[in-house]
Amino acid sequence: IHAREILKLRDRLNDILVKHTGQSKKKIKNDTERDHFMSPEEAVQYGLIDKVISSR
Repeated sequence: IHAREILKLRDRLNDILVKHTGQSKKKIKNDTERDHFMSPEEAVQYGLIDKVISSR
């Protein structure tokens, strides 16, 4: 039961990421299988964040 719930939640999260990033479901699924680190600029290009605010 727990494994099934985890898979459902992962799929739901992936759907949210697809909707908000514009990435394909396949790319999101591949990128969320393991840790996927990116720079702030890469996060903007990926669609995870809108912009980077740098300190003064």
